Amino acid sequence: MQPVKRIINMSRVCDITGKRVMFGNNVSHAMNKTRRRFDINLIKKRFYIPDQDKWITLKIKASVLKTINRKGISAVIKEAKNQGIL
Repeated sequence: MQPVKRIINMSRVCDITGKRVMFGNNVSHAMNKTRRRFDINLIKKRFYIPDQDKWITLKIKASVLKTINRKGISAVIKEAKNQGIL
């Protein structure tokens, strides 16, 4: 008997915004509805924080990556802490 392989799905949640996967329906032409999921566009990325002189790894949305490029990692982390997400 072969061992059972278990696939573990890591949670698909943005570390900065807290955005999660959404669920909905595929709707056919005949209006049949089957459940589906809308995954978010997650990226696993390392960032260097010069204030603390260390590297951190975050799972973030692509839109948050654009925000980090515009504002800077320190400002985005500070905003997330003020909102209570991080």
